[in-house]
Amino acid sequence: MSLSVAGVCVRFGAFNALFDVDLDVAEHEVVAVLGPSGSGKSTLLRVVAGLQEPSAGRVVLDGVDVTRVPPHRRGVGLMFQDHALFPNRDVAGNVRFGNPRADVAGLLELVGLPDVGPRAVATLSGGEQQRVALARALAPSPKLLMLDEPLGQLDRELRERLVVDLRRLFVRLGTTVLAVTHDQREAFALADRVVVMAGGQIAQAGTPREVWEHPASEFVARFLGFTNVAQATVTSGIATTPWGPAPVPAPDGTHAILVRPAGVLLSTAPGDVTGVVDVATFAGERVEVLVNIDGAPPLEAHCSPANAPTVGEMVAVRLDPAQIVVLPRNSSE
Repeated sequence: MSLSVAGVCVRFGAFNALFDVDLDVAEHEVVAVLGPSGSGKSTLLRVVAGLQEPSAGRVVLDGVDVTRVPPHRRGVGLMFQDHALFPNRDVAGNVRFGNPRADVAGLLELVGLPDVGPRAVATLSGGEQQRVALARALAPSPKLLMLDEPLGQLDRELRERLVVDLRRLFVRLGTTVLAVTHDQREAFALADRVVVMAGGQIAQAGTPREVWEHPASEFVARFLGFTNVAQATVTSGIATTPWGPAPVPAPDGTHAILVRPAGVLLSTAPGDVTGVVDVATFAGERVEVLVNIDGAPPLEAHCSPANAPTVGEMVAVRLDPAQIVVLPRNSSE
């Protein structure tokens, strides 16, 4: 099932929860809608599901305008953040609630929970309950499956394992999926395409790699977790940044730039720009270092454990031009 959202607005009094949102999802595509709390991502999901009537705009499924069609007639499936399982029903009863004629055993096998049909919901772990909720959402064989923070209540290790399982399942089923999350790692692992929202509007849309490598604005860069973002003045191809100079492919003028942590090169040799290591955090294959430079924002660097500086050490700083991104001007946030 294909989805087209055109010019959708949702207003609550003077507040615009969504403003002029356009989004197309192709058949069999997995799209993750990413954004902080209050960005409008869950409201968008509710509009598509028919749980929230838009103030303006249209929702089209497979070429049919369903903007005023009630939820139960849209042929979509919805999985809530809290799973919303019925404690008075066993696992099979919960799955069957989605479709009384569903192949319960087959659905539980599909989500990796064979032979748990007779068990009480309360006896299941959080991850197992999440899979039961997914089986129930799949029971009516929806052409469009929508997930609202599907892994939000799980711990990091379980979340990372289940997101891989979900990705494999969606590829196997060929279902069109629209998933809402605030976790960029989850979105990048799950989706063919990522949509970043801010202030009720779409700030950027693209493949995970496109969004990660080329953030469309300072807001997107910071939301993705990049902290080395600052204003720089470019003259004849050289950017004067708070952390030192570096060549950049940008016209003369003031630009917002992003310096990836891998592009912050530290050494103990004398240098034009020096700072003091304030934090050094071991993170497995790398050490995440925070450097304080007089008159500049803190600078994050990623170093190999073998040559990482220690807290309190004076270091020279050099910026790798290949790891600098000039952020677009006039990007909506």
